[in-house]
Amino acid sequence: MRTTYCGLVSEALMGQSVTLMGWAHRRRDHGGVIFIDLRDREGLVQIVCDPDRAETFKTAEDVRNEFCLKITGKVRARPAGTENANLVSGKIEVLAHEVEVLNPSVTPPFQLDDDNLSETVRLTHRVLDLRRPPMQRNMMLRYRVAMEVRKFLDANGFIDIETPMLTKSTPEGARDYLVPSRVHDGMFFALPQSPQLFKQLLMVAGFDRYYQITKCFRDEDLRADRQPEFTQIDIETSFLTEEEIRTMFEGMIRSTFHHAIGVELPAFPVMTWSEAMRLYGSDKPDLRVKLQFTEVTDVMKDVDFKVFSGPANSADGRVVALRVPGGAEMSRGEIDGYTEFVKIYGAKGLA
Repeated sequence: MRTTYCGLVSEALMGQSVTLMGWAHRRRDHGGVIFIDLRDREGLVQIVCDPDRAETFKTAEDVRNEFCLKITGKVRARPAGTENANLVSGKIEVLAHEVEVLNPSVTPPFQLDDDNLSETVRLTHRVLDLRRPPMQRNMMLRYRVAMEVRKFLDANGFIDIETPMLTKSTPEGARDYLVPSRVHDGMFFALPQSPQLFKQLLMVAGFDRYYQITKCFRDEDLRADRQPEFTQIDIETSFLTEEEIRTMFEGMIRSTFHHAIGVELPAFPVMTWSEAMRLYGSDKPDLRVKLQFTEVTDVMKDVDFKVFSGPANSADGRVVALRVPGGAEMSRGEIDGYTEFVKIYGAKGLA
């Protein structure tokens, strides 16, 4: 039975016997001594196979990349000058007493530390792709985020309630995925685009604080922020004001960042919709961009240039200035490009 994970072997276990299970990330033969970097979801540890242990050494000679191994050995300090500061286990190594091949592997189609893999190759060999350290970190981060969200909501009185996945079609923002019914010939279930109706019924039923980390399904074209199946943190609550809701879930996000990745977020800036539209022309401005509109509608009402005076005198018109550092050096082509861009947000043009 495994006693610890590879990536958790540290100086605290110095001199102790450990049993590890994982995959051979890399094998090296250095003048009769074989080194194996054993990998699991927590990281790597260096295994040393000494020829003095003939049976263990013979097994290690046949090990290749991605063999699944069980190794029992003694934790010891690495020789001076061979430490690896990039690993938690970088100051120690495990002298192998027993090496057992749990499952051999054919030669992998790519090295797991290759950072230049195409998406096609990665998706074709998805299981191997998920063994790669960056993907393992991503999955573990997703797990930690979900756990921190659950902890926060539980501490604030929210109840995790599962809602049905086979439901009826309801008006939503996309098309439904349909599942034919075996019992009711010619009838279909719909997969939920969201648990909206169910969580509202839960509010009526008296479950005033509900949440669920749930799958949703939307039959729509792929875009950067759209895909057919996705997971969302679904929440519904009763008897809270707008300010109370905003404060609570700002706290959830800040708590999750703190505990999941060790990042301390400052208090979130708050502005009204009208203030956002007045300063940025958008109800979801990117505050990393420090440019703000300067209102010049009043001073443009009496100018002869109709491009400015027309909107300035219109009941629903407005003229604003945007000071762009280095803007005087823009080419005509760049300005024309920005002119087309601002039309997306309802502006008539630039001058």
